[in-house]
Amino acid sequence: MTKSLVAFRHELHQHPELSGQETETARRIIDFVRPFNPTRIISGLGGNGVAVVYEFGITESGQDGPTLLFRSELDALPIQEINPFAYRSDRVGVSHKCGHDGHSTIIAGLASWLSQAALATGRVILLFQPAEETGKGAKAVLEDTHFADLRPDYVFSLHNIPGYPMHEVVWVSGQFSPTVQSMAIALYGKESHASEPENGINPSLAVAELVTTFNQYVVADPAHADFALITPVHLVVGQREYGISAGYGEAHFTLRCWQTEGMDTLVKTLERELAGICTRHNLRSETNWFDYFPTTVNDEYCNTIVVKSATKAGLSIQQRPTPFKFGEDFGWFTQAFRGAMFGLGAGEQTPALHNPDYDFPDELIETGVKVFSGVIEEILGKQLT
Repeated sequence: MTKSLVAFRHELHQHPELSGQETETARRIIDFVRPFNPTRIISGLGGNGVAVVYEFGITESGQDGPTLLFRSELDALPIQEINPFAYRSDRVGVSHKCGHDGHSTIIAGLASWLSQAALATGRVILLFQPAEETGKGAKAVLEDTHFADLRPDYVFSLHNIPGYPMHEVVWVSGQFSPTVQSMAIALYGKESHASEPENGINPSLAVAELVTTFNQYVVADPAHADFALITPVHLVVGQREYGISAGYGEAHFTLRCWQTEGMDTLVKTLERELAGICTRHNLRSETNWFDYFPTTVNDEYCNTIVVKSATKAGLSIQQRPTPFKFGEDFGWFTQAFRGAMFGLGAGEQTPALHNPDYDFPDELIETGVKVFSGVIEEILGKQLT
């Protein structure tokens, strides 16, 4: 089965799709898990999401036992792959550089395990979620009317983490990831001849001031309760026409704070600074807020179950003292249900996430299946046929 899962991971890797466009990826998932006889398959959740449901111990009065949900992601990134291997992405400018192909393969591997499990009671949902990279997918799934019948008691997810020893389970007490959102500021001035900038309103100095002013509110130490990152990701001023003094500019930033309250305060502060800068430079502005990721909070009981499963699997375990700094829309699930997300070490020499030469390590597939199946055994109990 491991060879089959590796081949499936390579198939997903070779045919990546961007957030909200994962129709073929969803179809491949359904085709792969169907032979493992799930109770039912629900497609089109929150867009292109797929829920594969296994039910055990059904009685006349309904479902007995708790419901467990295990979530993976379908989408890839707008990054050009530079790896030369045979299963490299066949789509220009799109590739799986966050390991979602591997995460989905792990969850698909659970379907194989569940097809052989004889659990007395309970229900297991394997969720293949769309649009994680934009922060829209989890919320869309939760708001889908078809999800109402699937409401879980516990939710679990993992993320591979380059830089940690291969197979090491990395858990975080309480908060796993920060609140994250992005802002795009458009600045409107007035074009003029480049020889007469005084006759126009050039936003260049305002863009520069935005970057330096916003940077004053950065608290880069992850151990600090007021941790805040404000990262410039895209800056634009004018056009490549050398006789024209620019009249339009853009400044895009991504914001990260440990807590939602801190994010609310930071947003108000930056909006106040923006208003002052625009007034000083006689500019009009528009701000667009998007790609919101709420804080992912780990439940103590669910963390304990993950650690217990990893221990039984003989894996190395490490508690991380501070949350990870990347955004995770799994936070929408942990706001609604008890759950836990953990890191799975992807190797100390593996390229970092979102690097063009990154690739999910195939050896993690079996490890992920072991940890998740152990979680199912711990909560639901098992009697393998």
